[in-house]
Amino acid sequence: MRNFNPDFSAIEGPLSLNINIEGQDYLYFSGTAYLGIPRNKSFITHYQEGLKKFGINNGTSRGNNVQLAIYNEAEGYAAQYFGAAAALITSSGYLAAQLLVGAYAGRSLIYAPQTHPALWLNEAPQTEGSFAEWATKTADHINSSKQEKWVLISNALNNLFPERYDFSFLNNIQPEKELVLIVDDSHGIGLLDNGRGVFNTLPALPNVEVIVVASMAKALGVDAGIVLGSTGVISMLKGSNTFLGASPPAAAGLYAFMQAAGIYREELEKLQELMHYFSGKIDPQDWTFMPNYPVYFSHDPDRYVKLLKQQVLISSFPYPDHKGLPLNRVVLSSWATKASIDRLLRALSATAFQKGYPADRNAASL
Repeated sequence: MRNFNPDFSAIEGPLSLNINIEGQDYLYFSGTAYLGIPRNKSFITHYQEGLKKFGINNGTSRGNNVQLAIYNEAEGYAAQYFGAAAALITSSGYLAAQLLVGAYAGRSLIYAPQTHPALWLNEAPQTEGSFAEWATKTADHINSSKQEKWVLISNALNNLFPERYDFSFLNNIQPEKELVLIVDDSHGIGLLDNGRGVFNTLPALPNVEVIVVASMAKALGVDAGIVLGSTGVISMLKGSNTFLGASPPAAAGLYAFMQAAGIYREELEKLQELMHYFSGKIDPQDWTFMPNYPVYFSHDPDRYVKLLKQQVLISSFPYPDHKGLPLNRVVLSSWATKASIDRLLRALSATAFQKGYPADRNAASL
């Protein structure tokens, strides 16, 4: 296959359904803006209102004696919105994850397969096998150990080879064991469980302290990180030097977040319709995906190049081994339209991995 690889590393302008590079227009089915918030006019209006109220940024730390009230207000709002007793918000998901895992660094940590690097203490943890295999082995290991306190760290789902993880194995661990469950919901918050994320779906057991951490920069469209948990856990984290010394996110983004419940709901409904439409027209044998999740892993290793020649740009990069083979995925966002998905389906059909596509019409207007 001949080399066909335009440079997409220096795009000028915001990402959206259509992007232009080297004078060529491409349909864009990649990224993590699942609810299309970066281009949502109503959200941008709220953000601009926030800029007028609070300015561009706030470089003071959360430990400063002078504070903007919106930070505590946004944390209270977020806790209620996502169903937690309390929340804290940082300037990024990475900082939130490092703050959280650092607080438990002195305990025995057990990492699930594919846990995001933001939750690593130092180097990559040694894991192997599937999540289900890990869950069984972990329960057996904890039950057979004399040690009482454990910290389990996992993603809420695998967004590369889409799979939602089942944490019911915690019910099989002896109740006298004290567990802290840390779950990264960065790719589920705003999408799963009517947009409320996984916090209230995780097992509520007397011996398990459930903590959820997430980037707010994906579906929610805010450059910030969040930790959801009990009042005791959040109070402990807010007393850390890391939290007190770090600058918070832009107040304007949090202001927009607090106004956006209706926007999130509307965009999620649009996305759900698009997912149903697309998944109903592809061959499940050619893809790995899960219901109501907008990521579709292609089993065809040449899918990216084939679609690129049709002016369709999808996600394609190696992970977790950056020297490995690229993972080719179609990622839907609510800024897509059925017409644009029809064009995607026609491009897929041209490479014989899809059937039942609509007739080609008005393609030039997409």
